[in-house]
Amino acid sequence: MIPGASEYGVALEIDDAAVERLLEVTPEDVAAPPELSFCRNVFVPLTTACRYTCTYCTYFDPPGEASLLSLEEVREICERGADAGCTEALFTFGDDPDDRYTEIHAQLAEWGYDSIHDYLRAACEVALEAGLLPHSNPGDQTLEQMETVSDVNASMGVMLETTAEVGAHAGPRRKEPGQRLRTIENAGKLDVAFTTGILVGIGEDWRDRAESLLAIRELHERYDHVQEAIVQPVAENERWSDGSPGLETMRRVTAMARVALPEEISVQVPPNLAPARELIDCGVDDLGGVSPITDDHINPDYAWPALRELEEIAAGADVPLAERLPVYERFLPNDLRTDEFDDVAAAGTGAHGSSREWISPEIRNALEAGGPAGRRYRAVLEGESLVGRHRAGATGPDS
Repeated sequence: MIPGASEYGVALEIDDAAVERLLEVTPEDVAAPPELSFCRNVFVPLTTACRYTCTYCTYFDPPGEASLLSLEEVREICERGADAGCTEALFTFGDDPDDRYTEIHAQLAEWGYDSIHDYLRAACEVALEAGLLPHSNPGDQTLEQMETVSDVNASMGVMLETTAEVGAHAGPRRKEPGQRLRTIENAGKLDVAFTTGILVGIGEDWRDRAESLLAIRELHERYDHVQEAIVQPVAENERWSDGSPGLETMRRVTAMARVALPEEISVQVPPNLAPARELIDCGVDDLGGVSPITDDHINPDYAWPALRELEEIAAGADVPLAERLPVYERFLPNDLRTDEFDDVAAAGTGAHGSSREWISPEIRNALEAGGPAGRRYRAVLEGESLVGRHRAGATGPDS
């Protein structure tokens, strides 16, 4: 039993034998993937407020200093992204920011919103209007909070980070692994295509890493909803000086992720934080969301690579590079999938016994739209060349 999970209503039984088997995995046990993918996005830091004060995080600002983007600012970012050929608007903010930050709460009230999730919904609607598919990562969420925004998101996510209780999460408002696990399970209950992952080097040990990966696998086996798992090293920054994991650690833990997780879950590493070139042969098949126009606001000291650098990573591993949407094709209804689709379609039944619809009518309408955005989405889905995709509606640079 994962400590603390049951307190949040998540029942997980991690088999000790499975942990021991995973601890024996080495990079020699896996192989390079047949293809490497990425998603072109814009990073939209809706607010820098967060109820937590994790010692490795530079994203949050203290009360009185945190920012909150206006919808006009959101629209401007998204329109620039659409012009540059992006398909995803990545919305991030700290956990329950209107709970601890009175200024953020007051600003939301002044603008006519009861909560940050009500405001996130409005921001996602702006992104859709501007021609991008929202992917929101708003930290811990109750079922009700996620339900408020799930239908205006193509996919959502939260990093599990670790199932261990580590000192880096310490403080009066410490991050609880059980809450993270509950959020991942809530996504499954609501039929949300989901991204999660582990953060390597924040005080967890090898057994913790194995248990974290197996916890992700177990929740996915219940709901079939995890589309990708990120293996992310903690990065040195102005708040974290305890070092980053070395190459051999990253190679071993990446191989463990590939062995632990079913084939339909992509294993992702962020190319601005991890030595991606040296990890492809450990089973990495995705490089995540990469932005041609916005910074990585969570890790501002580490610039996104240009598209040509991603192409060089793929060429070095002798695998093709493909652009993808923020929601994987296996979650699309059959009539929206390409003829070349040969993956395992996401299946199962919803929480209430109804047939699962992984994308909402709002997202379907966006994918089927006849304007530049719809043509751009379908060009990516159908694997057209980047030059062809620009003819389909994008006008911005490729790198």
